[in-house]
Order: sequence, then C-alpha cells, then structure tokens
Amino acid sequence: MKIRVTLLVGLSLALSAAAQKKPLDHTVYDAWEGMGERRISDDGNWIAFVTDVQEGDAWLTVVRADGSDRRVYPRGYGLSFSPDSRMLVFRIRAPYAQTRQARIRKVRPDDMPKDSLAIVLLGTDSIVRYARVKGYRMPQDDREGWLAVHFEKAPADSAGRSKKAADSGRTAAKDAMSEGLPIDSYADAAQNILPNPDPQSSGLDAEGDEVSGASAEGTDLLIRHLPSGVQYQLSSVSDFIWNRSGRILVVEGSASRSRPGSRNTVSVWRSVERRADTISRGANDYRSLAADDAGRQVAFVAERDSSAKALQRFHKLWYWRNGYDTARLAVDRHQVGMPLDWTVSEHATVSFSRSGARLLFGTAPVRAPKDTSLVEIDMVRLDIWHYNDEYLQPQQLRNLDRELKRSYLAVYDIAAGRMTQLADPQLPQVMPSDEGDGAFFTGATDRNSRVQSQWRGRTFDDVYAVRVSDGSRIPIVKGLNGNAAPSPAGRYIWWYDAATRRYHTWSDGKTRVISAKVPTALYDERNDMPDDPSPYGIARWTEGDSSLLVYDRFDIWRLDPEGVRAPVCLTACRGRASGTVYRHILLDPEERFLKTGSTLLLRSFHDATKASGLSRITLSGDHSTTAIAPLPLLSGAFQLGQVLKARQAERYIYTKETYTQSPDLHFSSDLLSDVRLSRLNPRQSEYNWGTAELFTWKAYNGRKATGILYKPEDFDPTRRYPLIAYFYERLSDGLHAYIPPSPTPSRLNISFFVSRGYLVLAPDIEYRDGYPGKSAFDYVVSGVRAVVRKGWADSTRLGLQGQSWGGYQAAYIITRTPLFRAAWAGAPVANMTSAYGGIRWESGLNRQFQYEHSQSRIGATLWQKPGLYMENSPLFHLPNVKTPLVIMANDADGAVPWYQGIEFFTAMRRLGKPVWMLNYNGEAHNLVERRNRKDIQVREQQFFDWLLKGEKPTRWLKEGVPATEKGREWGLGY
Repeated sequence: MKIRVTLLVGLSLALSAAAQKKPLDHTVYDAWEGMGERRISDDGNWIAFVTDVQEGDAWLTVVRADGSDRRVYPRGYGLSFSPDSRMLVFRIRAPYAQTRQARIRKVRPDDMPKDSLAIVLLGTDSIVRYARVKGYRMPQDDREGWLAVHFEKAPADSAGRSKKAADSGRTAAKDAMSEGLPIDSYADAAQNILPNPDPQSSGLDAEGDEVSGASAEGTDLLIRHLPSGVQYQLSSVSDFIWNRSGRILVVEGSASRSRPGSRNTVSVWRSVERRADTISRGANDYRSLAADDAGRQVAFVAERDSSAKALQRFHKLWYWRNGYDTARLAVDRHQVGMPLDWTVSEHATVSFSRSGARLLFGTAPVRAPKDTSLVEIDMVRLDIWHYNDEYLQPQQLRNLDRELKRSYLAVYDIAAGRMTQLADPQLPQVMPSDEGDGAFFTGATDRNSRVQSQWRGRTFDDVYAVRVSDGSRIPIVKGLNGNAAPSPAGRYIWWYDAATRRYHTWSDGKTRVISAKVPTALYDERNDMPDDPSPYGIARWTEGDSSLLVYDRFDIWRLDPEGVRAPVCLTACRGRASGTVYRHILLDPEERFLKTGSTLLLRSFHDATKASGLSRITLSGDHSTTAIAPLPLLSGAFQLGQVLKARQAERYIYTKETYTQSPDLHFSSDLLSDVRLSRLNPRQSEYNWGTAELFTWKAYNGRKATGILYKPEDFDPTRRYPLIAYFYERLSDGLHAYIPPSPTPSRLNISFFVSRGYLVLAPDIEYRDGYPGKSAFDYVVSGVRAVVRKGWADSTRLGLQGQSWGGYQAAYIITRTPLFRAAWAGAPVANMTSAYGGIRWESGLNRQFQYEHSQSRIGATLWQKPGLYMENSPLFHLPNVKTPLVIMANDADGAVPWYQGIEFFTAMRRLGKPVWMLNYNGEAHNLVERRNRKDIQVREQQFFDWLLKGEKPTRWLKEGVPATEKGREWGLGY
C-alpha cells in the first residue's frame, strides 16, 4: 500500500512539473539550436562540430574523442583537420549583427564584413588568424599539410598599403583576443615567391599578430605549411587548384592595374622545391585549371589571340608537364579530329584521367557573332511556340543559359597527341569509365523522346558503347526507361529497365539479364502511382567489376554481371524475415568499389517500429554462395544521422535523435556503445514539449492504416484536445525525427502546436489510381475519427493543414465532409482541368505528366477521363464546403500556378464561404524569406486558435487588410 501511495505521489509530482512548463511561443525560434557541420580527425582522436542557430551566430566546438579538452570558437565553420591530426583549420564568419546592419545600410559588397580564417593547434591555446578571407583549400590526399588561403581584395592607399585591410587586421586581432583566442604567427617565415619580390610585402600585419591579406600589390594568396608554420605569398591570384597529392599548386594570376605591363599568367608552385614557375603569360582569359594526381602535368583552357572588342573568341587547350619551360598548345579549332566549325569550349571542365594518360575536355560549335547593327528600340520581343519543338518554350527559356554553354566531351591522348570527339548533339551525354582510362565510355541520347516528355514526365534513352580510341558507337538498348552507366573498372555497361523490371549488363557485344532469378521484387513494392515503379537502387560494385550489389525492399543481393552465377542474398534475407531494411553506408567518399573480405557497415531500419541501428556483414568471395546474417550493433528507438569514420582508425561519429531529443553528436570506437559529445537545446526542458507514437486504425477502404500521433508533454487522457491533421503521402517513417520549433517554409509547425495543447495526427496515405482525393479522405478522416473514438480529441475542434500536395488534399477533404472546423491549404490545386495544361514555371515543364503518371495519380489524359478530373477537383464541389479555409498562393510559385489559388478563392467568395488568401509577393512554392516564414507561423496560430480554441479573431481574420494599408498595417492585432 505504501508503494502504491509513493507511486501515485511521484506521478502527481511529475504531472505537476509538466503542467508548470510554459508553452512554446514565436520568440524561441532564432536561438533554437541545430547540429551543423561535423568532422573527425584522421586518427579519430578529435571531433569538431558546429552548433547552428536559426538566426544569429553559430559556434564551433572542438573536443577530444573521450569528451575531454573541450574548446569553443564563436562563429567557426568550414572545417578541415590537418593530415597529421594536429591542427584544425576553419573559417570565422563575420558577426551576424554587423552583417545585418551593413545590409540595412546597403553597404557595397566589397565593404561588407568579411570572414576570417583560423588555424588551431589542437589541445593548446595557440591559434593563427587571417582577416578578410575569401576562402581556403587543402589538397585532397596531401600528407604534408599544405594550406592555401585566398584573400578578399582591398583598395590601396597612396602609400601602396591597404590601410583598410591593415585596420581590419588589427580589429580582427583585438576581436580574437576579446573572445579569448590567443594569437600566434610565423612572421619571419613569410616571403614573396613571385617575380619582383617585395621584401616588405610579407602579408603580415605590422604588429605581427595577424595576416591582413593585403600588401603593396594586394596579397591574394598565402601558402602555409601547417606543421612548420612556414608561409609563402603570391599576389594578384584569381583562381587556384591543388593537385590531389599536394605536390603542386596551379595558380591563375591576374594583371594588376598598379603594375603597368603586367599580364595574366598561369604558374605552378611546387611544394617540394617550394618555388613557382610561370608556365603561361598574356592570355586574355584562362579557364578550367587541371592537374594530374601525381602532380607532373597541368592543363587549362585559354584565349589569347583576340582583341578586347572581338565579337568571337576561340579558346584552346594547353598542356604542360615537368621538363617544359612553358605550356604548349594541345588542341585548337584546327586540330585533326575537331568537328568542322567547332572549337574548344571555355565552359567545360578539364580533367586528367586517373593514369594521367588522357585529357578530358569539352568542345562546342562556333556560334555566329552577335549582330551589332540591330538597334535596341527596334528589336521585337517574341517567343514562338512550335508544335515540333523538342521542348516547350518555357523550358527552353529556363535552360537557355545552360544550352548556350553546353559542351560535348572529347578526349586527348597525350602520348599520341591525338584528339577524339566522343559526344555531339546526336549523342550529348557521354560518361567516362575507369576514371577516364576505360576503353569504352557510355553514351546516351533522349532526342527521340523529348516531345513525349511533356506528358510522360521523363525522356527515354538510346544507349551506346562509345569506343574511346576512334569515337565509334555501338548501339546497346533503345528507348530505355531508366539510366545506364559504366561499371567502375569499365568492364561493363549496366542499367535497370523499369519496363522489364530487370537489371542488365553489356560487354563484348553481349547483353545479359542478370537479375531474373532474384525471387523478390527489386522495385518499389508499394508504388501507388500510375507508372512503372522505380528500383530500390544499387549498393556498390565489387572489386574488378566482379559483382553488382543491389537492393530489394529489405535486403542486399549480389548479382553476377555475366548472368551465370545464381544471385546471393548477402544479408541472408534476414531483412525481409524481420521487417528490417538494410542499406550500405559509404564511409569513404573516394571508394570506387568494395573489396572482397572487407567489412560493410549497414544502416538498419525496422519498418514496423521505425527503430534505427547499425549492423555489419563481411563481403565473401564472388563465387561463395553462403550468406551470413548481419551482425547487429547499435540499435534503438531513435533516428540515426550521417555516420562518419576516421580515415586511419575504427572510430565513428554520428547523430542520434528522437522527437523529444535534439540530434546530438555521438562518438563510438566499437559501434556497440557511444559517448554523447553535444547537448543541444538545454532550455527545451523549460517548455511543455510533447511525445510521438505510432497510431494504427482501419481506414475506410478496409486496410490497416498507420500514422504518427503527437501529444503534449502534459497530455491528460481524460481531456478532449483540439486536433490538427497534417499529411502529405507517407510520414510515419519519421516517427523518431526531432522537429525543432521553427518558422517553416509552409508545413505545419508541429512541435509548436503540440506544446500549446493540440494533438497532431500525421497519417500515411495509400492511393488508388484515378482517386487521389478519395484515397486521402479514406485515410485522413478515418484516422481523425479513430482518435476521437479514443476520447482524446474533441470532435467539434478538428482542423486540417497541408502544403502543396497536402494542400490539395486538405481542399478536397473539406468538400466531402463538414467534420473539420478549420482548414489551411498551402499552394493547393483547385481545378485539375485547368492545372492539367499549366506550366511549372520554376522548371518550364508542362504539368500533364503529373496527372497521367505521377503524384496526382489520375492515370489518363483529360479527354480520356474528364470525369475523374472533375471528381477530384475541389472547385466543382465547393457548394458543399462548410469549413473556413485559408489559402496560401504566392505569385512567384514555380510548381503550382498561383491562379489555382485565385480560382479557389474567388469561387468560395462568390458562394459566401469564409475564405482568406495569403499571397507573399515574389515568394516561391515554399516560403524562402525568413521574415515571411515568421509571419505565416503567427497567422496560422491565430487562425487555428480562433476556430479550435475559441480565441478572439485578429484583424486580418475579421476585417482583412486593404491595399491602402499595405506596408503599414499587417492585421495581426485585435
């Protein structure tokens, strides 16, 4: 009896404590914390992560893996550990308040507050800072520890020194000291290595405490050897790249106005000799710097023959290697192999193949010069839409700049001095194999299906094997509904065909079906759109292109690219047996394939409980038919974020989150247990938060339904709460997702409403072709009524909120039932008959495909089944509406034309229905401007509080805001 009394007292105290917590309000958004960038050092001993806030200054935390030696650096971001794991390099963002004030004053871009850069010696208070930094780069696979820092330009005074930069350096140094960041530098090590060195242009502040980024010529680039602190300076740099190993730095130099006679240059700075050699001078325009992995070759595109006023410019490909005094011409428009009236493209990327034997670059047809005789006032502004156009005019105009800059892949064999054109307008897409060294590349063209993409929503490809030696093409597959790609080593071309629902390979002139014997579906089993289902995708290829790993809904299968060996379920099909989804985690972004015998880390997700975790399997030999069940590691009722691994150690970092716990960072050395490194949002404990649970019921179509039910933290099962249903398609996989209180782009601010005493139901919806509206009704309304039957929701205080597709569904539902007392629809389609032929202005695409094959799920043309278009259109059923509705329809919406909102509003207005429409001027489908996001949160709360809680209506709800008061009165008061 005493135990029972004690438990009752404890429960009473807990409920009392929860009841005393305050609800969230609109003032909490800006300072609410989130996990930003995160990095782990190569040795796994140090972790750095950024704590973001929604509006204001973030901060960087650096901590040892065991949780000790924690240091915080205000406004740090853009993180990189040094190769020896002794230092951390990061940028320091200018203070938010200063940047905001500068924007208010409309300060010129050059005078805006600039970033700084810091180098921290881990485990000490030593830090080097540089002011006015544009950016920095470190070599990808450098083991020596080189860093290049690029500075902002600054105007020089009469003495030739940038006073502004020097002042900013001193200011930044003082700022650093005020933040408790000691300053260290290596003033005696700096030197200018370009021609005509100026011993005074060390780039170091006169006080020796900070590099300002400006000298007599304007210091543009500083190279630093991190282990020793030795620095080298280069002036007037406009672009630069490291080669992969850090052996060379390729630098594009710009002519300086303060140096008469100076010219644009390309130089190579060698990290071993620590000297620079100029390999090209005098071009009007340098583009696309490239270096091979070994650091022995350089290539770039340059134009050096035309005058400043030339209407046509012809770029050329230049090549340099060790032993050359200067770069030599490799390819120009007169090169053998160059198509007639074509030239080297200045818009394409130049790269070396992995071996360094080939150069990959782009070419393009020579464009006719602009007709300068045309007078602006006489020019006709006209778009001509032609029925034989491959793409509609809006799509053409949307992609105009890309098309004007389109280039076509070509290859230059360096040893042979031979160019081969591989791509052209008939075969515009060519994908290299074996990192540019393959004998065959993969080509694809959709020219034969571009018109049909208007109603299909996609184009179908004709795929070719392209022989690199001579550019010849071998047809492989016609009209592919899918994508083809080369295998990593280039032995095969592979593809998935959505029509046959099979994986295929091609090599040596033979095409094979390689997945026919897999007993489970390798495509979306739950596809509910009137279209071919998409595949679950591939995991990786194994070493030597010996097998292809693909996914079914739950497991991983190994396929023989020759189609001879039987498929093997690598996960022993334990995923399907247990309802667990297994997916490979890519720990090394540079990994091209999986090695036999290697251990694969898998992400696990339990389909029924939504629990997440990690597992391991060992990749057996390709001829092995045995499969071992995945070894479970971490798992639990949480959502697992990105997993990062130290390059040289079995040490990992990742985030874990739940609806009640922010996505905090964790460290583990065995993936069985972990250490929590961050504790975001400690002030959340002050607020009435909430809980999230799976909720099941039977939908009106007789099928079992699932959704998420969010309840206030102080939930009392004897009370009846107002409820808002929020939906899209399927949302229940996000059961354990943390939802911060934030001004959202337009979706429901769930945690905010739950904290303020609302229930929120997020139901999953399964669709039937031709009846998307009724499908939504069946699941949403049945789910809401199921919560009401539990006795938790008040049937007289029910609301709906949806955005885009959810907005359409909300609009449809209120035409079929008077159950809801308030509804909010963002960017809804009201009339499928008028929306069907409309344009998605953001992409220029016609909307027909959406209704015939995609999300709107009608599955037929308007003239084939006009009845379904009308039945599913809320506009034709508006006389039935009893629910007050707010519509958001923005005039720059690039997905749903805002006239859909106008049709909806004007019809309801004529029928005398209570309706409001919010048009955020110049805004997109989802709100972009934070000020607008904040505004809509306030209005949404006011609307639902009025109709579902009985609060007093504010002015915009009761009276509106006339145009004469726009910009003066927002109607948010009473």
